Amino acid sequence: MPKWMLKDRSLLLQRLTPYLFLLPALVVLSLTVFYPALQAFYLSFTRYDFDLTQPPLWIGLKNFRRLWGDRVFWETFHNTVLYLVGVVPILVMLPLGLAILVNQKLRGIRWFRVAYYTPVVISMVVAGIAWKWLYADNGLLNQLLKLLGLSAGIPWLTSPKWAIFSVMVVTIWKGLGYYMVIYLAGLQAIPEDLYEAAAIDGSDGIKKHWDITVPLMQPYLLLVAVISAISATKVFEEVYIMTQGGPRNSSKTIVYYVYEQAFQSLEMSYACTIGLVMFLIILGLSVLRLGVERLTVSDR
Repeated sequence: MPKWMLKDRSLLLQRLTPYLFLLPALVVLSLTVFYPALQAFYLSFTRYDFDLTQPPLWIGLKNFRRLWGDRVFWETFHNTVLYLVGVVPILVMLPLGLAILVNQKLRGIRWFRVAYYTPVVISMVVAGIAWKWLYADNGLLNQLLKLLGLSAGIPWLTSPKWAIFSVMVVTIWKGLGYYMVIYLAGLQAIPEDLYEAAAIDGSDGIKKHWDITVPLMQPYLLLVAVISAISATKVFEEVYIMTQGGPRNSSKTIVYYVYEQAFQSLEMSYACTIGLVMFLIILGLSVLRLGVERLTVSDR
């Protein structure tokens, strides 16, 4: 074989090698992610309900018209937006304060870092059951309120007024440590000389964090805001374990409504329609996240 052919063959193999390594992962993703996503997109335009042995029947935009007039869907949409508004601002600001605290060079500070991060590694099932016990009518929280004489007890999970906010607390509690670690990485990248120079200029204590920390941490603040927003939009486990969407749909989110339609009512096509709307929302947040990540990298 001529040398030029051997050289071309070697270059071809060199170019194909990365794709050969990626091929197994692409096959798995195609079977478990891409194909089901395309199938769900197709099913959202069909009727594929109770009798799953029959093939899907094409009905066009009827599922979307039904969705537009679905009162329960708009209730779940309202709950999801309320979840975003209630959870995201706290998960953006509170972990930053914790990160500033655990970034101090104090004896035993690693134990505090572990304590704040522990809820992240706890299973949501375990956390949800534990908090459900705390929220019970005779649970620890109501017992403490009775001892303090502040209340005869609050129906945390059985009142439409309190249910969704009680679930929010669990999401915030479990996410604090995760976002604290992200902020901690950003704080440790800030040169100590800046704080020393600020102290000379009279900016010390809390003021130095407002003048230096917050502006330099802005890319991380945006990143945490987008990540926490995506997570809050997809909340499911807390609702399933603690309230199952009740009472009276007061804590039911869009993702839980998808589960309910697909696996309880067996209306697969309608669940796919709701899922498609959910996908578009998360897609917008994901595109925003990519932009934030590029901003974070460029500012490093």
